[in-house]
Amino acid sequence: MPLDFAFLDSGTGGIPYMLYLKQKCPEAACVYLADSIHFPYGEKTYEEITADATDAVSLILRTWHPGVVVIACNTISVTALSALRKRFPFVPIVGTVPAIKVAAEISKSRKIGLLATNATIHNPYIERLEHDFAADCTVIARGAPELVSFIEHDFFTATKEERCAAVIPAVSYFAENGCDTIILACTHFLHMADDIQEAAGCRVRVVDSREGVVRQALRVELRCDLSLPKNACTQRNEISAENTVFVTGFTKKSDAEKYNNLCGNLHLKFGGILN
Repeated sequence: MPLDFAFLDSGTGGIPYMLYLKQKCPEAACVYLADSIHFPYGEKTYEEITADATDAVSLILRTWHPGVVVIACNTISVTALSALRKRFPFVPIVGTVPAIKVAAEISKSRKIGLLATNATIHNPYIERLEHDFAADCTVIARGAPELVSFIEHDFFTATKEERCAAVIPAVSYFAENGCDTIILACTHFLHMADDIQEAAGCRVRVVDSREGVVRQALRVELRCDLSLPKNACTQRNEISAENTVFVTGFTKKSDAEKYNNLCGNLHLKFGGILN
């Protein structure tokens, strides 16, 4: 039986998570939906995030019936994961939350930088993570909507100099505050993890949630497979659009070319608009 995963983010941010899962489990059948018509989630209200994410998950489920839905978005996860699990109790939903525990385990200065969207850093869930896993640390948060926008719209055609200029404000802010660890708490930032690490220098660790999220997604899918009857292969819809990226819409004409180029560079297929 194939391993069926559907990934959701508001744009291209969650693609590195899907690629990492494929690296760990090459036989996994994956599909990706970017809720691009509602980008960016990180500047929306709780109600808007929950409503848009609910619609996106509904679209995923009625189109592909995947074994596991991976919310490859910190903002959706810290805001609406509980609501999504309540609304769709019949499918496992794996979320993505900032790697505060990981950062606290490796930080020597006990000062941690949290690079995220504004919606994420202001969510009470972050305070709970800090209390539970980083009580002896100072977590210095920075919302970076301009960097999220740069990555979504310009990163894949940007020069090295343009990428460096885009990350310098955040990296400098954390350096000024003595942070020796930077958490990439928006999945978009993983596209620029190398740029951020290079700008921060070798004395700073840049961490993210990929390992934990992918490990949990594979563990959940394995449990689902073991719980199914032996003839269940005929009862589960396989994802015909394997390794394909879909979007919910375009905000400008150049978006189609952008996604085509992105998918080509990452050896993925682009499926166009899904509605």
